Amino acid sequence: MATRSRPRQISVAWRRRSGLFVPLPVPIIAAAVAALIFALQIFGSYTLIRSIFRWLALSLLAYAAAAFLAKPDLFAVLRGTVVPSIEFSKEFLSIVVAIIGTTLSAYLYAWQSNEEVEDQIADGKTTLNQRKGASDKELRRSQRDIWIGMTFSNLIMYFIILATGATLHANGQTEIETAAQAAEALKPIAGNAAGFLFAAGVISVGFLAVPVMTTGAAYDFAQSVGIKGTLHATARQAPRFYLVIGVITLVAVGMNFLGFNPMKALVWAGIVQGFSTPPLLLLIVLMTNNRNIMGKQVNSRAMNVMAWVTTAAVFSASLGLVATSFI
Repeated sequence: MATRSRPRQISVAWRRRSGLFVPLPVPIIAAAVAALIFALQIFGSYTLIRSIFRWLALSLLAYAAAAFLAKPDLFAVLRGTVVPSIEFSKEFLSIVVAIIGTTLSAYLYAWQSNEEVEDQIADGKTTLNQRKGASDKELRRSQRDIWIGMTFSNLIMYFIILATGATLHANGQTEIETAAQAAEALKPIAGNAAGFLFAAGVISVGFLAVPVMTTGAAYDFAQSVGIKGTLHATARQAPRFYLVIGVITLVAVGMNFLGFNPMKALVWAGIVQGFSTPPLLLLIVLMTNNRNIMGKQVNSRAMNVMAWVTTAAVFSASLGLVATSFI
């Protein structure tokens, strides 16, 4: 019996460590994808990268399709959407803080501001003096982009929660180690189409997230040490900027070979970011109400209400997690 079960155990382990569409170990696939994205960052123009990622973002709608194919209980969905179920427990607050950390984290603010500069350079504003200040038209465009982007991202997150909650969680499958396993687990419950659509969304998220994380860190490094850091520059013009991108990419790929549970690693990373979010939000609210900094573009009353309510909520979640950790 032991001899017969050995090949089956190896087969199960192989499937767990293999990709969904490619029968290769996940670390190998991760290394190949990282190399492809890094090559695009080095040899592709900023305009090309921006165009690819804009169209790639639309593929995240696959999550919405997967959620519908899962055929969830519509009454339960409406009730859960409108009436929140809040628990004062470590497990519940950990996920809340992790979600806050991935949605309102510092690197996203840095990424957003740097991409505004990259867009201005693409529009021909190559000097600092040309980029100083912002017209009312530019501010309205930026506001529109942010509203659309945040609405789209939150809807996608909603459909991810809906697809997995209505299928995996409802059937007691809560120990998922990789996104590929989540997609595979969806198949027997929601059908092959739902599983493949969920997998397509996972792949798109990976292609979108990797350059944001690596380039965002490179922006921070470049600005901290005062070197040229822009995707408009070539690798020869900004070698240290691209070196940082390469090093961070290598570290990220290396983690795949160390046997970490990627799902738990993502949650812990989100929690760490979540604890840094409340003081950062407080600082942003204070700055955006300071006329010495913002001039006439200080927050409106309605914006301040939303900002202070959000800041209080994230502070409460962080303090609640600390409290439940010692109970």
